[in-house]
Amino acid sequence: MSIKDNLLAIEENIEKALIKSGRKDDKVELIAVTKTIDVDRIQEAINLGITNIGENRVQELEKKIEVIGGKVDYHMIGHLQTNKVKYIVPKVKMIHSLDRLSLAKELNKRANMNSLTINALIEVNVAEEESKFGLKIQEVVPFIEEVLKFKNIRVKGLMTIAPYTENVESIRYVFKELYKLKEDISRRNYENLSMDYLSMGMTNDYEVAIEEGSNMIRIGTGIFGTRNY
Repeated sequence: MSIKDNLLAIEENIEKALIKSGRKDDKVELIAVTKTIDVDRIQEAINLGITNIGENRVQELEKKIEVIGGKVDYHMIGHLQTNKVKYIVPKVKMIHSLDRLSLAKELNKRANMNSLTINALIEVNVAEEESKFGLKIQEVVPFIEEVLKFKNIRVKGLMTIAPYTENVESIRYVFKELYKLKEDISRRNYENLSMDYLSMGMTNDYEVAIEEGSNMIRIGTGIFGTRNY
């Protein structure tokens, strides 16, 4: 299928999932994950209406920003090393993988140097997979309370990556748990913090994620097809 056909299918599936969950008029932000995808194909997706690009690696993100420029918003969705923060802070709309205090300190420092505030999502490892980054559910609130001390970071919500499985129903609980956590944090009414975004759902599981409250999905293969590594 072409990128155009893929995007139409995704739009249709988003609509169905929203209707199924009683959120017919809600908006779901689609982030096109462009890891290993060449710029020509990314440009094609942009011409078809993609406005958000997500990258896993700083170096690849920098290269793509150089060529594509300011046509889209850029999201850092992969694990972010502290020593790479300086390269991307002024260039990205949002960091999806804030998961430790050393990273928060560096983000705050670099944002301050650039006279801006950086938007971030807290990465939560709901399933507690050893191979994945992110905080355990019970660690999130104390972590947020520490991050709120940094004046140049704005926490905008939560992000998770569910375990990969053919049986998507078996990971529905991951999305339910993150939604519950978001609601709990919202009720605490912290100053300078919002739970605007629940970034959960990828090519394999985004429909179930939307059914459970996601309003931001990160899709690569579903748009561009299987990657050639």
